[in-house]
Amino acid sequence: MRFSRAWRLAGAVLAAAGIWGLASGLTAADPDPAEILRKADEARFPQRDYEVNVTVTSTSPGREPEVRKYQILSKGNDRTLVMTTAPAVDRGQTLLMRERDLWLYMPNVSQPIRLPLSQRATGQVANGDLARSNFAGDYDATIARVEEIDGEPFWVLELTAAQKGVTYPKLLYWVDQKSFRPSRAEFYSLSGRLLKRCRYEKYVEAGGSRRPSVVTMEDALTEGATSVLEYKGFRLVDLPEKMFTKEYLKKI
Repeated sequence: MRFSRAWRLAGAVLAAAGIWGLASGLTAADPDPAEILRKADEARFPQRDYEVNVTVTSTSPGREPEVRKYQILSKGNDRTLVMTTAPAVDRGQTLLMRERDLWLYMPNVSQPIRLPLSQRATGQVANGDLARSNFAGDYDATIARVEEIDGEPFWVLELTAAQKGVTYPKLLYWVDQKSFRPSRAEFYSLSGRLLKRCRYEKYVEAGGSRRPSVVTMEDALTEGATSVLEYKGFRLVDLPEKMFTKEYLKKI
């Protein structure tokens, strides 16, 4: 009798799990979430050396729009230079990222200054949004559910920081099941408070693949506070290792 009851209980648990799977849209055929995240990274940026120009236009209630421009040089996905080209007063400021270490060089300061990836660079854009795009290296991923956007199925990945020092503690990340291209993201604090919403838009041929040319970031806490990042001039290049050192910053 006890054996029979145990089997009935196990069957009920399995049935409940099956119902949950149907409700969430998940199936046994879904790929490894880490692989989904890796392919989504490849869709956003090349995984080899490249350069690109970024214009960030930030707006907030009661203020004039602020425009900042950057030239970004990236080697792989863990070494990046972010050079400010406008406004003129900040021209020459350079961010250097190696792995998760970030330094700021300013022409009038003799030594580079250590900065966190999570610190705001401009508007709704954090340093890490400009300097580091390696979600697959920074987060552990699980598939939370499947949703439809304009009739197309998307995985909704739940990302949690793999270790300290990343740009955001938690994310929800919508990835197209057919193309592995991201559509949008939500960034959360450690306590689970929604901080920002992000949209990846206007995919164009760039750097050997179709990539989002516009990224829109909205402050979830201040209505109307938005930053729009426009990417232009993607180019695959060969960059020497020596460029991505603190010693080289003064030569740029």
